[in-house]
Amino acid sequence: MTTCININGTIEDEAFVSVLDHGFLFGDSVYEVVGTRQNKTCFLIEHLQRLRRSANGISLNIPFDDEWFRREIERTIEIADNQESYIRIVVTRGVGDIDIDPSSCHSPCTLIFVTEAHTYPVELYENGIHLAVVSIKRNSKDALNPGIKTGNYLNNVLAKIEAGRLGAHDALMLNPSGQLTESTTSNFFFVQDGRIMTPSLDCGILAGITRDTVIQMAHEKGFPLEEGRWPIEALEKADEMFLTGTIKQLMPVTRLDGKTIGDGKPGPITRRLMNFYQNLLDRLE
Repeated sequence: MTTCININGTIEDEAFVSVLDHGFLFGDSVYEVVGTRQNKTCFLIEHLQRLRRSANGISLNIPFDDEWFRREIERTIEIADNQESYIRIVVTRGVGDIDIDPSSCHSPCTLIFVTEAHTYPVELYENGIHLAVVSIKRNSKDALNPGIKTGNYLNNVLAKIEAGRLGAHDALMLNPSGQLTESTTSNFFFVQDGRIMTPSLDCGILAGITRDTVIQMAHEKGFPLEEGRWPIEALEKADEMFLTGTIKQLMPVTRLDGKTIGDGKPGPITRRLMNFYQNLLDRLE
């Protein structure tokens, strides 16, 4: 495995940021994770668009244009020379005073981190994972909006810790109103009576790129799909569940709070969508 880190256009095997960087001190940063297929980036345009939306959401100026990112990502992938790559783009507020006031930060720091692709065990896709509904609530969109992909992930970290204590692979979080939102790093879908359901953006979730792709794909394939607001009780009659994300892609969920979903195996709609998504990635090559 080879890891290369590109900081503001300079590539190093090992790199460091200042302890005075506000990304380190206060989580004052935005980021994106990009996957590859045949070591070519997937959905890079969409990821860069969301990176800029996130930056705008915290009044952070990104010092480089999309062409710079495309060129530097390709260059860093080539030097890393992995079979498939995991790419993490981070833009921090930069070095400043030890004060939450960002006005002392004049030079944002841009990192492109490339390493060997992160993969999940095949058996998880074959058998599904276990989720636990946790007590940690998803951030209110009126406080720190989950639609902004920042480096401040403590809410999700705490949810992940609680899920682990409950013996689950991951957490399912509710918003302060008790409505379904998402997992720690993934969007959430469930299926009931052949209808695909997923929490709407106004529940306080990230506008996932894989989520958007699955929604579009479901519409194109004729699956009934609804975005809405649901309490946890809505899952009592769910036949299938799955998560979506850049690295997970479509991950089946077969247990919730220790209870089996459906027949305990990935359901037919989930499996079909998984196949459709893989075919879509194949066409991107």
